[in-house]
Amino acid sequence: MDQHDDVLIAGAGVIGLASALALIESGRRVRVIDAGRVGSGSSHGNCGTITPSHAPPLAAPGTVLKALKWMLTADAPLYIPPRFDPALWRWLMRFAHRCNTRDWRTSAVAKSALLNDSRARLADWVTGYGLACEFVESGEDYVFRDPRLFEHGHRELGLLRELGVSVEVIDGPRYETLEPALKPGVAGAIRFDGDAALRPDRYVDELARVVREKGGTIVEQCALQGVEHGRDGVRVRTAQGERRARDVVLAMGAWSPRLADAVGLPFLKQAMQPGKGYSITYSSPSLVPKRPLMLRDRSVCVTAWGSGFRLGSTMEFSGFDDTLNARRLGALERGAREYLHEPFGAERQEQWYGWRPMSCDDIPIIGGVPGRDGLWLATGHGMMGVGMSTGTGQLVADLIAGRAPAVDPTPYRMERFT
Repeated sequence: MDQHDDVLIAGAGVIGLASALALIESGRRVRVIDAGRVGSGSSHGNCGTITPSHAPPLAAPGTVLKALKWMLTADAPLYIPPRFDPALWRWLMRFAHRCNTRDWRTSAVAKSALLNDSRARLADWVTGYGLACEFVESGEDYVFRDPRLFEHGHRELGLLRELGVSVEVIDGPRYETLEPALKPGVAGAIRFDGDAALRPDRYVDELARVVREKGGTIVEQCALQGVEHGRDGVRVRTAQGERRARDVVLAMGAWSPRLADAVGLPFLKQAMQPGKGYSITYSSPSLVPKRPLMLRDRSVCVTAWGSGFRLGSTMEFSGFDDTLNARRLGALERGAREYLHEPFGAERQEQWYGWRPMSCDDIPIIGGVPGRDGLWLATGHGMMGVGMSTGTGQLVADLIAGRAPAVDPTPYRMERFT
C-alpha cells in the first residue's frame, strides 16, 4: 500500500534542509529522504564562508585557457585529468561557450541576487532558530602576494560594487599591520566587509534539528530510485518502498546527473558535472587570521572557528572518482605555508573531499518542472550551496505556495537547458 506525504524532499544536504524548514514555516508537512546521512555531501567539508563577494562565476574570460594549461599539473587549483569522458567534454563545451564577458556578467547578476538575499536571511535564521553553528559577521579578505594578480583582481570590483557588495582595497604594507597572521610580502588585499562565516557541518546539523523539532521527518539511508507522475500526485520509489506526495523537491546536489534518467530529467546529464573539492581541518594554531581569507595566488581558503581551523578549495573535474588525492591536499598546505606564519594546527582532525553540483553556467537550477505538476528542482549551486541555502529554501517555498518570491526566479529555471 502506498504511503502518502504532503511534501517529499530528496536530499538532506544544506539545500534540502533549508527548503524543508522554509516549507514547514509555510504550513506544509515535510519528509526528507537521503541516500546517506544528513549533510554527508559537499555541505560537510567546505570552508563555511557566506560570500556575496563570490558572485562572479567560474565561467569567466580566460578560464578555458587556464584550465588547458593546468591539465598536466595534478595539484593545480583547477584540474581536469586527461581522460575519455564524453559527458564531461560535452559539459565543458557548454561551459566554454559561457566564458565571455556578457555571459559572465549575466551569471554574476543571477548569483548575486540569491547570495545577497541568503546573506540577510541567514542572520535572521541563526537568531530566530537559535542555530549553534559559530556564525560570525566577519567579512572576508582576498590576499595577494603577486602584484600582477592583485592588479588583475581589481577587474571584478566595478561589477561587485554595482551588485551592492562593499569593497575596500588595501595596500600590502598596511594590510600586514592589520593582519599579523600573514608573512611579509603581501602585495595587497581586497576586503569584503559584508561577508560572513559559519561552521558548515554544524549548520547542517542545526537545520536538521530544527526541521525535526518543528515536526518534519528526516529518513537517512533511504535512496531515491525513481519518480513518476500520476493523476494522484507524484510517485516516488525509494530504497524503503514507494511513496506518493503532493509535491516532490529534488535537492540531490552533485548526484543529480546520476539520477537524471531515474527522475525523467535527462537534461541534467548535460547541464551538470560533479566538481571535486578538498579540505583539511585542524586544531587551531596559536596565531590565526582575524577573518576568513582567500589566498588568491594559490586559491586556498582559510577559515578559523573556535572549534577548529580549515584549509579548503580546489576544483577537480574527475567525475565521481572517490580517492583522497594526497597531492591535492598537499597543495592546500603548501599554499598556506607561503602566506601564514602558522599555516595549520598541530592536530589533523579530518581530511575530506566532496563533489559540488556544478552547472555549466554556474547558476543554480531552481523551480518547477514544466508539464509535471508537483515536481520541483533545487540543485546546481556549485561552490555556493551554504551561502545560497536560506534564499533557495525560501524561493522554493514561495514558488510551491504560489506566492511572489523575494528573488526573481527567472534566471534559475530549468527551461534554459531544455
